[in-house]
Amino acid sequence: MPKIDFKNTKVAFQYKTDDELKQAYQLFKLLSYPSLVNLGSIIAPIIVNCGGKFLIKKTLYKQFVGGETREECLNTIQTLAQYNVGSILDYSVEGEQNEESFDQCKNEIINNILFSKDKDYIPFCVFKPTGMIRFSLLEKVSANEPLNHQEKEEWGRGKKRIFEVCQTAYQNNQPIFIDAEESWIQKAIDDIADECMNTFNQQKCIVWNTYQLYRIDRLEFLNKSIQKSKQNGYYLGAKLVRGAYMEKERERADKMGYPSPIHPNKQATDKAFDDALSICMENIDKVNICAGTHNEESSQHLVDLIDKYQLNKNDKRIYFSQLLGMSDHISFNLAKEGYNVVKYVPYGPVKSVLPYLIRRAQENTSVKGQTGRELSLIMQELNRRKQKVK
Repeated sequence: MPKIDFKNTKVAFQYKTDDELKQAYQLFKLLSYPSLVNLGSIIAPIIVNCGGKFLIKKTLYKQFVGGETREECLNTIQTLAQYNVGSILDYSVEGEQNEESFDQCKNEIINNILFSKDKDYIPFCVFKPTGMIRFSLLEKVSANEPLNHQEKEEWGRGKKRIFEVCQTAYQNNQPIFIDAEESWIQKAIDDIADECMNTFNQQKCIVWNTYQLYRIDRLEFLNKSIQKSKQNGYYLGAKLVRGAYMEKERERADKMGYPSPIHPNKQATDKAFDDALSICMENIDKVNICAGTHNEESSQHLVDLIDKYQLNKNDKRIYFSQLLGMSDHISFNLAKEGYNVVKYVPYGPVKSVLPYLIRRAQENTSVKGQTGRELSLIMQELNRRKQKVK
């Protein structure tokens, strides 16, 4: 079985200068203090509104975001490509909830598809459904509540936007991820994703749905999705992630008095994620996989499965994925060994991307060991470089 050396910091940080590495260290050091992160999440919007966006741009933004526009991301994308790491353009503007902003988001994603279609180093595009359909409408549809005439028309416009994006992806042979969101709006998203996959994935995998494996019901849903794809003769695109809304999910369940939809602990989530990888690989003839994970054990598990099924390391049906600015030790060491790796490269104006940045900061304090791991690896590399100079 091939073993990946995820502790090889020389490979992990080969694209960073000493100064960039020191800046990353200082940032992750700050992120190791939850009280500081909580305070920052409150004052960051004030700083930006008072004209201090350059402070955010030189710290969090620089670490986790590619630029203000897709063109500004090209430098980051090309740097990653030098080390065989692909990119996913991620328009990370959030918070708008009107028809004009939904149309603008749709057009932005379509332009991303056209921008990426001939670039091998941008193998996927992505979008959040709440960028094109109102959150509360998705919630109502997911709960099977009746819609009034106006809401039905609005729902039709929202679905049309998503179908237009997926059709553009299909026409330009550019695969696209539909991101997962909160559990109480996910049913409507899953139904749209199924419909789009049935329509556009008959010949190959263009549209992908996202499965959040911290949810107790997702393994069963994944199995049903695979069976449905086989019955209807289309390819299933499965982006597997652990999940991004754990605190929010548990708080809502507690407040509204229903059982939490989230696994009770990290071990159960890890097992579900690894089981999902195994299930997908057992059905690789019909399933394309993207393992969105910052976990070394899960990454090695997929490496072992690729070896078990005697597939090529760079089989285009299988990708590993991490976020820009995080887990470079996984991304670059896998890429060096010849596996398909992509980084999410978010972009957008500082003010609009702020909710994304705050989530990344909070995630690094709440994910067990994430900040400590990043810090220790950066320190290890800085020490290695120092010894080399001596």
